[in-house]
Amino acid sequence: MSTTVAPLLVELFVEELPPKALRALGEAFAQGLADGLREQGLLAPDAVVTPYASPRRLAAHLSAVRAQAEDRAVQLKLMPVAVGLDAQGQPTPALLKKLAALGVDTAEPAALVARLRRQSDGKAEVLYWDSVVAGATLAAGLQKALDEALRRLPIPKVMTYQLADGWRNVHFVRPAHALVALHGTAVVPVQALGLSAGRHTHGHRFEAARDPIEIPHADAYAETLAREGAVIAHFGERRAEIERQLAAAAARVGGGCRPIQDDALLDEVTALVERPNVLVCQFDEAFLAVPAECLILTMKANQKYFPLLDAQGRLTHRFLVVSNITPADPSAVITGNERVVRPRLADAKFFFDQDRKRPLESRVLGLAKVVYHNQLGTQGERVERVAAIGRAIAAQLGDATLERHVDRAALLAKADLLTDMVGEFPELQGTMGRYYALHDGEDPLVAEAIEDHYKPRFAGDALPRNPVGVCLALADKLETLVGLFGIGSLPTGDKDPYALRRHALGVVRMLIERDLPLALPALLDAAVPVFGDRIRDPREALTAFIYERLHNWIESEWVHPAGPAAGREAGGSSAAAGYAKHEIDAVLALRPAQLREVPRRLAAVRAFAALPEAPALAAANKRVTNILRKADAPVQPVVDAARLVEPAEQALYRALQDVQPQADAAYAAGDYTASLQRLAALKAPVDAFFDGVMVNADDPALRANRLGLLALLHGAMNRVADLSRLAA
Repeated sequence: MSTTVAPLLVELFVEELPPKALRALGEAFAQGLADGLREQGLLAPDAVVTPYASPRRLAAHLSAVRAQAEDRAVQLKLMPVAVGLDAQGQPTPALLKKLAALGVDTAEPAALVARLRRQSDGKAEVLYWDSVVAGATLAAGLQKALDEALRRLPIPKVMTYQLADGWRNVHFVRPAHALVALHGTAVVPVQALGLSAGRHTHGHRFEAARDPIEIPHADAYAETLAREGAVIAHFGERRAEIERQLAAAAARVGGGCRPIQDDALLDEVTALVERPNVLVCQFDEAFLAVPAECLILTMKANQKYFPLLDAQGRLTHRFLVVSNITPADPSAVITGNERVVRPRLADAKFFFDQDRKRPLESRVLGLAKVVYHNQLGTQGERVERVAAIGRAIAAQLGDATLERHVDRAALLAKADLLTDMVGEFPELQGTMGRYYALHDGEDPLVAEAIEDHYKPRFAGDALPRNPVGVCLALADKLETLVGLFGIGSLPTGDKDPYALRRHALGVVRMLIERDLPLALPALLDAAVPVFGDRIRDPREALTAFIYERLHNWIESEWVHPAGPAAGREAGGSSAAAGYAKHEIDAVLALRPAQLREVPRRLAAVRAFAALPEAPALAAANKRVTNILRKADAPVQPVVDAARLVEPAEQALYRALQDVQPQADAAYAAGDYTASLQRLAALKAPVDAFFDGVMVNADDPALRANRLGLLALLHGAMNRVADLSRLAA
């Protein structure tokens, strides 16, 4: 058997692939091939998998692939001996049928019996058939892996096209025109999408040195394409080359200019070119009178250009184009791109000028004609609800001026949805509202709030800049959450069409990172009534949902060595890094009404867990919790000192009388760490109590008094967190 190991190269040459999906397609194609070959024993353990993806190709290079997999021993469990062999020890018809189905020659039953192995499976003696299966050949194994890899590609939209024979149809992301499969220098005879594998591919449409291009060896793929095909096949290398050229072009412009940072745009442009060539272009400086956000979005979204910013971060009248051709004289390419962008910018300027002819407030009435949700009414009705919630939040913060600003900002917040600019570029909602509000002479705090009430828009996004924006953003997100939960539109699995998880996390982040003295139940109490009878009361489900998002956020985001910024701003510490699940559970089990307390409670639990008394107290607390849960009726924390007859229960009561006031005082002062640390003094009396006192005494009065003592202990120990969650 051949055990030749050599590099393998597989390339599928196709028509232009969808740019936003290219990187994922390339990685999935390579991984799919690697997984398929690995499952069949054809991929060497130390093999390196390199994906390639360009606008017109998906390819994978695997550094060490066997020509044939090693033979493998197979042990097949057949049936119990009593079923497979008769009284004379000969194969029964059932056994012969089973072996025949496995491809075993059953012509000589006696020889079969000699090859059978008997072994107990713990219940009965069972017959086994041992054999050796020949390892898969690369041709067969690669065909199987290739078919499966293509079947599992994350294709955004499948095309159907006809092969050259005029009879067969193929379903794929784009029409395929060539297939390369090389094991070392040898072509592997596989087929896919109506193509047979060879060693020829194609390079750049216009700048390849020859066509077709012959790949002599699997290891020569990338170098041959670059030299003869004018193609940088590796996505990452092409992306890095674009970044290098962008920086170099900005440096040539001078003045500290830099291209705008946008990873999604960079990925998309990388997927559009095979050999990048960055050129510097410019537009009329008069267009800089239009808000920079409009110009930047126009250039990025429509033309895939990289706007240039100056040293102060202001937009300049120059931009960078990533061309797919490298002519000796690039002037025609530069002029062409400058000519193309001008009408785009002119449209933006026209929208901006037209929109400012009407005050933002004049558009508010039009929101009554815009449907928000068929069960929740129009955008006009939504504006009224958000304003009512926003006023209630401002009132809870005790600021009449803030309340007026929030009310005004809520009235105008959605008005820019009816402007021409936002109609053309929905991504600018809020941003244009700020510009138009400032143009109308609105208070700058109100204008900023109009833009910021959508924040945070995504994970890691900035929060609103001022208190007006925070109140309005909270009101907007609470209105969305309460309304959609109230009509039963909840997220399911990975589906969240209304981004309710993001809205809930936004509420959590603002309450914690802005250290707001707002209780979550009070916020929901303010939001639910504004819907009248349109919804069912969602408070219970929504509260659980918000605490779940908080739990996930702490687990996933609070892991940096310096601790979360939120924890530090709200009185936490760097110890907030890497909280264990049981620590988070201990705090959130109590569902603290004011979320701003969570960082300090977590820090307190972490400090308490480090005490030598902590394990014993946590275990005792868990025991107390279980005892109280099993009581016949709810137990009140009331103790009759005269009925404390055992020395251990008397000692515990005295210790509680001493410790509880200290712990309560620290708790009231917000020093949760000190509050928990006071409990360390209870370890000895608690241990003595459980060692020497029978809680469930026969005397009902005695039993009730001891349960009351445990309830008193339980209340004292669980104000900051449910310490029973810390027990092993």
